[in-house]
Amino acid sequence: MKRGRPVRSQIRQNVVEILFYLKKGYGYQIAKIYNEIFPSVTQRSIYYHLRKGVQLKEISVHTVEQEEGHFSWGTIVEKIYYSLGENAQPRGEKRVEDFCKQFTRSGNVLTRIVKKFRK
Repeated sequence: MKRGRPVRSQIRQNVVEILFYLKKGYGYQIAKIYNEIFPSVTQRSIYYHLRKGVQLKEISVHTVEQEEGHFSWGTIVEKIYYSLGENAQPRGEKRVEDFCKQFTRSGNVLTRIVKKFRK
């Protein structure tokens, strides 16, 4: 029997499912969608699994963009957009597909569809 932590993670697999239907997304967006569909996890956990997914090539960094605005920590925010990597194995979960379809139809505005999806 192998020692240590298993390489597979249900949280990371769920993130892969979300990216399969979104095509690309940034960490905060993925975390918000994740917590609407699956049992809640912390943002820190989502960011950990995004970084681990990049290491395992299940997830790849699509682009890195800087956005200007008025934030509590300054005027610039760096958004790292992720997409599926070469080792990703999405299963095609129906509930993720339904939520992401509503998400893209709403113009990628999460707050509009959360009320509809929770009903």
